Amino acid sequence: MTHKTRLCGSLLVMRLTIFGVMLLWTLDKFINPGHAAHVFENFYFIAGLKSSVMAVLGGLELVILAGFLLGIYKRFCYGAVLAFHTVSTLSSYQQYLSPFEGPHLLFFAAWPMLAGCLLLYLLRDEDTWCSFGRPS
Repeated sequence: MTHKTRLCGSLLVMRLTIFGVMLLWTLDKFINPGHAAHVFENFYFIAGLKSSVMAVLGGLELVILAGFLLGIYKRFCYGAVLAFHTVSTLSSYQQYLSPFEGPHLLFFAAWPMLAGCLLLYLLRDEDTWCSFGRPS
């Protein structure tokens, strides 16, 4: 197996798994908008978001995630996924300060995923398997 084959295969697996996590967080806005609104209130300090707002946000995220999954408009889509997850990871700072209380230890799993998002963004031109976009 060549270096290029290993790299492309690894980037594809990373893209698919990050997509899977982000898709679930996006679907939460449609399936359980009350929970999604609670997350926005507690972590982003944005209160009072209605189900319709959650649906619009979820719709925009789905479009970006589709581009991410398909490997199109990589600079924008990979960058947006990186930005979404960076904000999500950093907004959870209180959980990192008390890792052994409640489920806070689980929040540390966000850091390797953030590294994966950054890696995909930086190596986006090398991510060519099942990718329909041009190099950015």
